[in-house]
Amino acid sequence: MKGDFNAENWRAFIPRPVFLQNEEYTMLYDKAWELAYAHVKAIDGMPQTPYMDEGFCDTQIWIWDSCFMSLFCKYAQDVFPGKETLRNFYEVLYDRRVLPSVIPSENEPKWTGAIPGVPFPIQINIADNPPLFAWAEYENALFHGDKEYLHSLLYEKQYLQKHYEWLEGLSAPLPVNGVSVPTCWAKCEFGYKWEGGRSGMDNTPRGRKGDRAKKERPNNPDMLWIDAICEQTLSARCISELFMIIGDSENSTEWKRRYCEKKKIVNEYYWDREDGFYYDIEDGSFKFYKVKTIASFWPLTAGIADAKQAGHLAKSILDPVAFGGEVPLVSLARADADFDDSGKYWRGSLWIPTAYMALKGLIRYGYFNEARRAACSILTQMMNTYEGFEPHTIWECYSPSEAKPATQSNGKSIVRKDFCGWSALGPISVYIEFVLGFYEVNAFEKVIKWNKPGNVQGQIGIKNLRFGDILTDIVAEGNTISVNSSREYSLVVNDKTLHVKAGQNTFNDFK
Repeated sequence: MKGDFNAENWRAFIPRPVFLQNEEYTMLYDKAWELAYAHVKAIDGMPQTPYMDEGFCDTQIWIWDSCFMSLFCKYAQDVFPGKETLRNFYEVLYDRRVLPSVIPSENEPKWTGAIPGVPFPIQINIADNPPLFAWAEYENALFHGDKEYLHSLLYEKQYLQKHYEWLEGLSAPLPVNGVSVPTCWAKCEFGYKWEGGRSGMDNTPRGRKGDRAKKERPNNPDMLWIDAICEQTLSARCISELFMIIGDSENSTEWKRRYCEKKKIVNEYYWDREDGFYYDIEDGSFKFYKVKTIASFWPLTAGIADAKQAGHLAKSILDPVAFGGEVPLVSLARADADFDDSGKYWRGSLWIPTAYMALKGLIRYGYFNEARRAACSILTQMMNTYEGFEPHTIWECYSPSEAKPATQSNGKSIVRKDFCGWSALGPISVYIEFVLGFYEVNAFEKVIKWNKPGNVQGQIGIKNLRFGDILTDIVAEGNTISVNSSREYSLVVNDKTLHVKAGQNTFNDFK
């Protein structure tokens, strides 16, 4: 962490949303940062300390939790070590670093093998978790604007390329030093075999045979996972774009070639024209496993879908028997036979990180209104649960049918509380990017893109937003936009470019 920071003034580094029409969203926003700050953990001997702790247990760290957490930490990089946390995985997997031991608490899950009160080594829980390092680094780079960091990452360390190639080379279960379980990822000609826990969607019914899943985790050994190939495709695209940022067109072109190669496979084999949906498929026969889950929105986020395919997916978000309803972007389509009204973990719960992923995909294809509508519904669900359910906090995932936390995979006990953790993405990133509409920030090009909502009562905007070496306030009221900035940049509002100068700026008659 850097900047003029101490433990007493961390709030001075976070942006301040302005949304007088729905001030309760800002209250939840403040609560999310407060809970997230409690998860900034310092342990001697970690490659990166302090780091962001996912709030799950003492002895395990998770790749996909940490990558998603970095996507809200990007808004306060001086005090929340989001991208820095990724070093704790890079250095174990690729530099043979050994993590230190800790003394587990009484709440340590039994499955870790740790005994409360007895020193136990910290481990990476799963090495073949969703490969989101490149996406996390790209999204964070747009805020920090540090080309020297990217040079080190891409040329000296090459962590992103190494992780991509490592996954491409896996064909059988592999124990990995410093990792608690062997891999399940297996590269095939047209995709990747995997497993529910490794995918992060633990008890998903994907790959079942028959109308309902007979096992909690079907884990069909013949299935190729739609999210796996899309996440590798997204990684290739992000690596290509990072190389382009630092002016290396040769490497950028090579990684774009890999992106295009996988994009073609996804559209040729995983897209069901009849249903207008992406599915998991069977290796060899290319048969569709027709279980509709949130995983099928990764093709939007990765930029794989064409305009027509994106339209079909966007329509499913508004469909009350698919992913719509009062609580949208749930983990399993509501019409599915395995859908559970209590959530039952990945059998219907609203998971904020995967919902955020889908929203990112929607705006990539210009579905701003649909994204905002879904985002408002998600925040309303979180807010109603916060106010109406005790303890008043933010949860690991949410019920798809009531204002309450979801149930765990047993369908009875509720999920973890104070989960900020990745659920902070909702009150922070979902709020800023899709409700307020500041959907793109680029420190390299010195641009902010704002899909300014219409028909807003009172002021709307954001203050204390930092990107690169710029600190800015942007507030609109009626037809006037007021901007204060430390430096020049371009503000693109609903496709109209405003040239912001250092100091106070006023733009009138803006509709």
